[in-house]
Amino acid sequence: MAVKTLDFHARASKAITNESLQKSFSNLKSGFVAARARAVAALPEFEAMREAGAAIKDHTLDNLDFYLERFEAEVTKRGGKVHWAADAEEARLIIREICADVGAKTVVKGKSMVSEEIGLNEALEAEGLEVLETDAGEYIVQLAKEAPSHIVMPTVHKTTEDIADLFQEHHRAYGFSERAHDAAELIAQVRTLMRDKYFAADVGITGANFLIAETGSNIIVTNEGNGDLSCTLARVHIVTAGIEKLVPTLNDASVLLRLLARSALGLETTSYTTLSTGPRRPGDLDGPEQYHVVLVDNGRTKMLAGAFRPMLRCIRCGACMNHCPVYLSVGGHAYGSVYPGPMGSVLTPMIAGHEKAKELPHACTLNGRCQQVCPVKIPLPDLLRRLRHDQWEEGFIKGKARWGISLWSWLAARPALYRILTRLGITVLGIAGRSRGSFTRLPLAGGWTTGRDMPAPQGTTFHAAWAKRKKRA
Repeated sequence: MAVKTLDFHARASKAITNESLQKSFSNLKSGFVAARARAVAALPEFEAMREAGAAIKDHTLDNLDFYLERFEAEVTKRGGKVHWAADAEEARLIIREICADVGAKTVVKGKSMVSEEIGLNEALEAEGLEVLETDAGEYIVQLAKEAPSHIVMPTVHKTTEDIADLFQEHHRAYGFSERAHDAAELIAQVRTLMRDKYFAADVGITGANFLIAETGSNIIVTNEGNGDLSCTLARVHIVTAGIEKLVPTLNDASVLLRLLARSALGLETTSYTTLSTGPRRPGDLDGPEQYHVVLVDNGRTKMLAGAFRPMLRCIRCGACMNHCPVYLSVGGHAYGSVYPGPMGSVLTPMIAGHEKAKELPHACTLNGRCQQVCPVKIPLPDLLRRLRHDQWEEGFIKGKARWGISLWSWLAARPALYRILTRLGITVLGIAGRSRGSFTRLPLAGGWTTGRDMPAPQGTTFHAAWAKRKKRA
C-alpha cells in the first residue's frame, strides 16, 4: 500500500489553511452527521443491531478458515474461480495475468478500496490497459490524478466549482464546450462518457462489501448503478476483496447492510444492492463469461492473530471519519494513505508498518466519538492507544517526545511531588497571566498558542478542589 511517509503534520498544517477544503468539509460536518442521527433515531433496535453486527463479524473471524474454504467451494461449484493473494504484489500479478489471458484492452472499475490499497490502476496502466473508474467520485479523483479523500465519498474535499473547472478542462474533447453549473449537469456528463465504455470493456473489476460463504456470492452497494454495469456487461468480472469481507449467510449480510447504509449516509438502504454469483449460466440473458474472486491478505492474518482483530470487523462505512474532529479539520489526504481517519490510523500501520505510518496513531484526541458511532462497535481509541504503546516499546518515539513522556511518567508515578509542582505551577502562571487573563505564547505549548491564547489558571488545582468538595460533602 502506497503511503506518503512521515509528513502528516506538514500536510495537516497545509490543509487547515486551505479555504476550499474547509468549505467542502463544512457540509460533511453537518449534513451526514445529522442524517445518520435521524436514521438511527428512527430505528429503535439500532443498538441491538450493532451488537448483532459485532457478533456476526466476531464469529466469522473466529472461524475464518472454515468460511473461506466454504466460500471457495461454492464459487467453484458455480463456475467461478478464487485466487489467493498474500500481499499487494501478488494480487496485482494475479489480476494482470487474468487480463492478459483474455486479451483485455479496456477495464472498467466499480468502487473498490482494496484495488486502491494494492495500487491496481497504476499496475494495469503500466501494462498498456485503459482503466476507467465508473463511480462518479472515483472518476473525478482519477481525472484530477488524486487519491480519494474519504472511503465512501471520494470527492468530499472538492466543491462543485472545483469539479466544474476540472470537467471543463478535460471534457472539451468530448463535445462539452460549456461549463457545467450544478451537480446534475456534472453527473450527466459522467453518464454520457461512461455509456460506451461499459459496452467496450473487456474486464469489469468491482470490490465487495460482503462475501457470502453459503452461496459463493459477493454483494456491492452503490447509488449510481455503475457497479451493476461494470460486472454485468464486461466479458470478465473480477472481484477484489480482503479476506475479512466474509460473512456466513445472506441473513447475516442483511443485518450488516442495514447498519451500513444508516452509518454511511443516513439512509435506510442504498439505491442498488447487487448480488453476483458466478459467471453467466445457460439461459441467462446477460452476465460475464468468467468470474474471478481475488482474496487479499496483505497483513490481515497478522491482525487476526493479535490484539488488533476487532479492526477486521470494519464494514467501511466511514462513520468514524464523519465524526472525527481531526479528520474534519485536515481531510483525508493529510493521512497520506488509502484509509484515512480513525480506521485508517489503525489499519495503515498494521498493513504498511510503523516505519511508514508511525504518525497516524497520534492523529487522534482519543475523544471516543468514533467508537460511539461505529456500527460494529470497534474499540478504535483502545486500538490507537495500543499502537502508541507498541511504538514506544519498539523505540519509534524518540527525541524530545520520548524525553517529555518519560519525565511526565516519572512525575505522575509520584503523587505527592506531582501535587506540589502543579500547585506551584498554577500559582506562578496565575500571577503571570493576571493582567491579560491569558497567554499568547508559552514554553512547550507552541502547538496550542500558535492558533489560540492559553487561558491563565484561576483558582486551585483539580485535586485540591475535589478534596475540598469531598470535605464539604
